[in-house]
Amino acid sequence: MYSQKVMEHFMNPKNVGEIPDADGIGIEGNPVCGDMMYLFIKVKDDRIEDIKFKTFGCAAAIAVSSILTEMVKGKSLQEALSLTKEDILREIGGLPSQKVHCSVLGIEALRKAIDDFKAKKGAK
Repeated sequence: MYSQKVMEHFMNPKNVGEIPDADGIGIEGNPVCGDMMYLFIKVKDDRIEDIKFKTFGCAAAIAVSSILTEMVKGKSLQEALSLTKEDILREIGGLPSQKVHCSVLGIEALRKAIDDFKAKKGAK
């Protein structure tokens, strides 16, 4: 059974879409369940100024993507990197045990987007 918050973020997800000139992009997937998350971030003064996602997957994966974007928008990169799957699970009201991996997908996609930003910044 999904929490009311999971259903709310699945039915009305926040921050859906793409940032065409994203500063960082993170892609994470789970070949077992088929979920794919794409996270796009815009960074200003080491803060996540904007974040959007495209997720192909189950209700839990979409809800996690939505809540994750809400949790990190406006946060520093360091604050975003300190986020854990437990933080997401707590914020979203928990997930069935077979869906907990969706919270890990969200964290990994976020870390990859931040790593991509840092790599691009270092390359400039």
